[in-house]
Amino acid sequence: MDLSALLPLTAPLPAFQHAAISVLGKRLVQARQAGSARILMMGAHVLRAGVSPYLIDLMERGLISHIAMNGAGPIHDWELVLIGATTESVARYIQTGEFGLWQETGLMNDAINQGARNGMGMGEALGRAILDGPFPHKEVSVLAAAVRLGVPITVHVGIGYDIIHEHPNCDGAALGATSYRDFLIFAQSVRHLESGVLLNFGSAVMGPEVYLKALSMARNVALQEGRHIRKFTTAVFDLIPLDSNTRREAPKTDPRYYYRPWKTILARTVADGGESFYVQGEHRVTLPHL
Repeated sequence: MDLSALLPLTAPLPAFQHAAISVLGKRLVQARQAGSARILMMGAHVLRAGVSPYLIDLMERGLISHIAMNGAGPIHDWELVLIGATTESVARYIQTGEFGLWQETGLMNDAINQGARNGMGMGEALGRAILDGPFPHKEVSVLAAAVRLGVPITVHVGIGYDIIHEHPNCDGAALGATSYRDFLIFAQSVRHLESGVLLNFGSAVMGPEVYLKALSMARNVALQEGRHIRKFTTAVFDLIPLDSNTRREAPKTDPRYYYRPWKTILARTVADGGESFYVQGEHRVTLPHL
């Protein structure tokens, strides 16, 4: 993929953050060479930052072996491939009872329902629908690219969180079946995290919580097999200012103690042999630097 047209998105970073990203880039290459997991978790607003081509390029280079989204991520991906933009005027449409009730995004439920019948996860079901469907901008679809490349892409939903749950063709059983299947696929990827890398871009709840449970499952199995999952690298890319030493969780007197990416991804889960990094900045800047 030619990224030259997107280079103006990049902007200078402070030297210490540039150094951290350089280390992370090298760790991704080393993890690829070792056959270890290279996982990227993300909030939906990462896609709204216009960095989908960079995510696709990372997958094409083999530097990302798994992408995990929250439930809103596929909605923005679907909008981008359908109309070339994302749009939601909450303030306007919530007053008229129209917010989220767009027919075009509601069609995602049909793909999810079909995926449940076919034994797919939600990410694969939606990616295949885009890849095989009449979408004019499918070249920017992260979902479709993952399916095309054979990269696991998983969607981790909360029932009632997303606009497609408002529609009459939404099937709660299908949502649960496909997203739970995606959780098990994610846990399988985490089994290979030793010497690997886990990145979390802008997900304050889904990323840390899904990762925490999957890592516990993976470590439980590893111990039964006489293995360990300890030496790996994690990183959080977000906007919130944190202390310089993010490898020690904040005290309970600090409200940031409850900020899960810090406590879970940067501190607790790497305390027995891993290493973590925090990169503060807008995703449209930091992800292209990576």
